[in-house]
Amino acid sequence: MKLIVASNNAKKRKEIAAILGLLGIELIDAEQTVFIDVIEDADTFAGNAQIKAEAFARVNNCPAIADDSGLCVDALNGAPGVYSARFAGESATDADNNRKLLAELKNNPNRSAHFVCALHLAWPDSDKALKAQGSIAGHMLEQPSSGNSGFGYDPLFFCPELDKAFADATAEEKSSISHRGRALRQLANQLKMKS
Repeated sequence: MKLIVASNNAKKRKEIAAILGLLGIELIDAEQTVFIDVIEDADTFAGNAQIKAEAFARVNNCPAIADDSGLCVDALNGAPGVYSARFAGESATDADNNRKLLAELKNNPNRSAHFVCALHLAWPDSDKALKAQGSIAGHMLEQPSSGNSGFGYDPLFFCPELDKAFADATAEEKSSISHRGRALRQLANQLKMKS
């Protein structure tokens, strides 16, 4: 089976390949396809993943998987949520987003948060789809960890199940417990049952 990974985030693609690649699926990077700039304007992670997967599957006439994920901070009423990648603005870097988050949480004792990942696998010629969602609870640190693994909010997210920040975890440790790892394993099980 060939499957387009509808993401231009190389680190996300690597996490997807680590789990779905074990099923013998040929994963195709979005840059190797008819690439389209999809407007993700849904108000849920699942909605954005669906928009992206369906658009890539249709244009390329090939099954496509999309991920939408982000950080939800309790003290910020679930923000940044679906705006996680652009929390500090449309062209914000990970460092920009982390700085803004720390500023918003300054002197706030409630640091609880969770990551969410929604996956959607769409076929070009069918309304049928596979969907999965995973989450992981933790809390936000008051300053970034010194680790340099991961991406996004990983330097600020402390995971009690690993007893370390995501940025201090190996890729294997993070994948074993992360929101994306959990969603991908759910999806992999659905694909195994389908084949």
